[in-house]
Amino acid sequence: MKYIIILGDGMADERIESLGNRTPLQAANTPSMDKLARFGRAGLLHTIPEGMHPGSEVANLSVLGYDPRIVLEGRGSLEAASMGIEMEPDEMALRCNLICVENGIIKNHSAGHISNSEAEILIHYLNEKLATDTIRFFAGVSYRHLLKIKGGNKHLICTPPHDVPGTAFESVLVKAEIPEAQATADLLNELIIRSQELLENHPINIQRKAAGKDPANSIWPWSPGYKPRMKKLSEIYSIRSGSVISAVDLIKGIGIYAGLESIDVPGATGLYDTNYEGKAQAALAALKEKDFVYLHVEASDEAGHEGDIELKMKTIEYLDSRIVKPILEEVEKGGEPVTIALLPDHPTPCRIKTHTADPVPFVIYNPNETPDEVEFFDEFSAQKGVYGVLKGDEFIKNVIART
Repeated sequence: MKYIIILGDGMADERIESLGNRTPLQAANTPSMDKLARFGRAGLLHTIPEGMHPGSEVANLSVLGYDPRIVLEGRGSLEAASMGIEMEPDEMALRCNLICVENGIIKNHSAGHISNSEAEILIHYLNEKLATDTIRFFAGVSYRHLLKIKGGNKHLICTPPHDVPGTAFESVLVKAEIPEAQATADLLNELIIRSQELLENHPINIQRKAAGKDPANSIWPWSPGYKPRMKKLSEIYSIRSGSVISAVDLIKGIGIYAGLESIDVPGATGLYDTNYEGKAQAALAALKEKDFVYLHVEASDEAGHEGDIELKMKTIEYLDSRIVKPILEEVEKGGEPVTIALLPDHPTPCRIKTHTADPVPFVIYNPNETPDEVEFFDEFSAQKGVYGVLKGDEFIKNVIART
């Protein structure tokens, strides 16, 4: 048996009045997802342990069966692994967004989804002006970058910028969780203020404003941590090898620490215009060589953060027709049996434009198991599934047998 998990980041949502009190998953045209529901067995999964922030790092670790309360050290250290950035024991890494601040208010978490090339120039400029022997920025993808600090204290209260659009940035600056972390909090807040002074009139931002685009006029560091300690999936479950496919450094980093090979797909953007067909073909090619594939698609989450209902439905339909359909068709041709699991990592409701900790729907299609009576893939149909409500590593143990 081989295994593939297809994860549509943030697909789950709430009932929306303009959709006839349906969710985007219910309203979207998803014949292939619904076919998986008819062939498989459904349920709901709690991906966010009680008391933890509903971030993608927490949720995706949970989907893969890890306890984020034990292994999570922050997004920064996970993304460092994806970016090939070595971390010494005394180094702390943080995700570092380029964001847009307008009249002191956080307008968005993505600087208008700034391009890779523009962002790289700005990160290089920040290093010229702000880097020291203990501080350095590393360019990532679009608005997602990395800040590494030697000797920083990780006991900080940092607010993810996608949680607070419309909020005065000064009200959500970094705070120390313990007195010993105050110096690190002060340093990070100083970097935020200095970045705003440096970036406001940078030529890249002058050009963006002239073109009617949001400027990338502030950094926003968050989710600090040191190098995590995680067992490889092959040490826990009955798989010898696996791959992770994602446009997002966070997911790639989780996969690398889980012992998966990270596969880069040309044209994979993390947005609605990502290379869906390329990801599907990469997943099918990986299944020929590996036992397990974790295929992650970010687009629905970004649409949810934008509060764009129509775009979210479009990303769900793209996932259905351009990824789920070709993978299911190939698996149905025969050969070695493949278990297909489909789910979001967390909801990203368009109404509130951020993540929630509500349980997410899932379906597991194992050709050797009798289907349940669920006929559609959505948040409410899944409540009738045979699995009921799962948490912790219960989902992954129903996908992959333990060693």
